[in-house]
Amino acid sequence: MSDRKTIYLCLAHMSEEGIEQKYVKEAFDTNWVVPLGPNVNGFEEELKQFVGGNHEVVALSAGTAAVHLALLACGVGPGDEVLVQSFTFCASSHPITYLGATPVFVDSEPDTWNMDPVLLEEAIKDRIAKTGKKPKAIVPVALYGMPYDCERIMEVAHRYDIPVIEDAAEGFGSKFNGRVLGTFGKYGVLSFNGNKMITTSGGGALICRDSESKNNIMWYATQAREAYPYYQHEAIGYNYRMSNICAGIGRGQMTVAQAHIDHHKHVQAMYETLLADVEGVTVHKQPATGKYDSNFWLCTITLEPSLEIKGQENAYKEVIKTAVGGAAGVIHAVDCATTDCQPNDNVEALRVFMLEKKIEARPVWKPMHKQPVYKSAPAYVNGVSEAIFKVGMCLPAGPYVTDDDVRYIVDCIKEAIVK
Repeated sequence: MSDRKTIYLCLAHMSEEGIEQKYVKEAFDTNWVVPLGPNVNGFEEELKQFVGGNHEVVALSAGTAAVHLALLACGVGPGDEVLVQSFTFCASSHPITYLGATPVFVDSEPDTWNMDPVLLEEAIKDRIAKTGKKPKAIVPVALYGMPYDCERIMEVAHRYDIPVIEDAAEGFGSKFNGRVLGTFGKYGVLSFNGNKMITTSGGGALICRDSESKNNIMWYATQAREAYPYYQHEAIGYNYRMSNICAGIGRGQMTVAQAHIDHHKHVQAMYETLLADVEGVTVHKQPATGKYDSNFWLCTITLEPSLEIKGQENAYKEVIKTAVGGAAGVIHAVDCATTDCQPNDNVEALRVFMLEKKIEARPVWKPMHKQPVYKSAPAYVNGVSEAIFKVGMCLPAGPYVTDDDVRYIVDCIKEAIVK
């Protein structure tokens, strides 16, 4: 299979008509090669229509920037605490530390793999008892596009009057009870990184409840410049606005957004069917309550610890020296191939086996409460996310993944299994 294309996890692709190029060309032709501009305004309006309701949207340079500004707008500062899902990418928690606050990690429920509402309330009560004040915000995450339990999380948040910042970076277009994620809380975070449901090459957006909130976010995102004919600054702002070029790509992507979502759901359905009878392999599905409508940004499986994979005896024997997480390769080398919390040997063996077959597969996110950088952060855990991390794996699901690719991926999984 040396001539076979590499099948990547998720790469958003351009619209068939090349509409992205049209908007980008207009930006160059009109010399709007800067932050702000007609494409930014147009993209924000299209996003506003997509999420529905009376919400406003601010286009930003990254989803991480959106998390940062939402926290800032909720009044998070030095000495504060923010409750955040542990089972997530670091962009959900790092901005908390940017502001001098402390992330308080909350573990997951087994069905959605997202923030456990029961554990959330326990954490709130305990933080109040220990610190004498409420956490400043709650940050649930739509892990791999799977909706969190919006009903129960919002109920807890309202009971204690704590604002919710929905991290829907992976959940673009996912819904709960027919309502788009990011519209339940005070703010909703979207991401348009190159591997997301749609892309602006890099970028993100913040969903706001009203125009006043939008204007406040835009002010902070444009260096907090005051309304004078010269540069006057009375607060610290950030250079977080999206460029007119990136927004042009986004406008073209919006024309294929629903097609991308439909494709991911189709790929998920194929995995569920083709892997149904493979012993030791379980496809993670959305709860069958009728409330959950995941975009299945990534399709995930778990491997029984007893499942034996070819090459398992060599797992974690060598330090990684090839590309990690993109074309940049290994940027920061390590001395040891193992850590005190890592996927089981059969998961690592399957990752290596699939890579040799030109299939990108990765472990699921390592819980933040197990990351060395957060070793001192408070955490309320039930063992769910750590257990899933040891057995979980992400499979390709992007728009470039064809039906034949899915069948090939499943065949390779079967080939990799020894017993």
